[in-house]
Amino acid sequence: MPELPEVEVVRRGLDRWVAGRTIASAEVLHPRAVRRNAGELPDQLKGRTILSAERRGKYLWLPLHDGTAADEGRAVEGEATEPPVAAEALLAHLGMSGQLLVVDSLAPLEKHLRVRLGFTDGGPDLRFVDQRTFGHVLVAPMVHRSPRPVPEPITHIAADPLESAFDDAEFAARLRRRRTGIKRALLDQSLISGVGNIYADEALWRARLHWARPTETLSRPAIAELLSAVREVMSEALGQGGTSFDSLYVNVNGESGYFDRSLAVYGRRDEPCPRCGTPVRREAFMNRSSYSCPKCQPTPRNARP
Repeated sequence: MPELPEVEVVRRGLDRWVAGRTIASAEVLHPRAVRRNAGELPDQLKGRTILSAERRGKYLWLPLHDGTAADEGRAVEGEATEPPVAAEALLAHLGMSGQLLVVDSLAPLEKHLRVRLGFTDGGPDLRFVDQRTFGHVLVAPMVHRSPRPVPEPITHIAADPLESAFDDAEFAARLRRRRTGIKRALLDQSLISGVGNIYADEALWRARLHWARPTETLSRPAIAELLSAVREVMSEALGQGGTSFDSLYVNVNGESGYFDRSLAVYGRRDEPCPRCGTPVRREAFMNRSSYSCPKCQPTPRNARP
């Protein structure tokens, strides 16, 4: 599943290619791809302008305005204009295989095309393509709360570690109260969003922590080092377009990321640890896998599986 870096790559592409454009049409080709009344989506979107592209964790949203981009540019002479406030947004989650693609409006339709948006400027479409149909889109009301407005369905999602709203001290206090294994805590989107299996393993390797280390045993300096590792690995992945293991994760132009070439332990079972040369181990974890170095990340005696 795409994690924070992959979703942020898509967000940046959307902000470049669709922000400020007015939707002329919306077509739903598979109702399961739309949560909450798929048949209403075309009327909910037609004539509305996309103000920007936003993200929290693994969720993307496009704030919607009832006016056009030209309307927003008009101002009474001598008066400053207030930025428009979106009452609703088009919220998207990519699921396992979802893709938001900016495609020439005359290009052939993709085999797994689920939702298609056309624009009044006659430029490229925005297409939601999803082979497995685990992803979804929907129009949702915005909840305006400090420090930033978010769509109502994701108000329970915590800030992600690349957001200015992320509070390191609060995270450390809540983490120590969790009394669980550190990797399980990192995957808890109500505690810290955007971290998935890949980047949890990579960050824990950088911080020299085993995935089953009890959260209550971590010191504040250790938590600070872990957060630094999370931010470091995500920023590096973002700079390389994210991690693509197959053709399902691509940016808005259909291009794959290449951070998979830089992974230290994830998916590297029996390969030498880049730091000490010990073969990387794979262990079962929550119906998936955890990868770590036996020497750099020894299993704690009080491990929480």
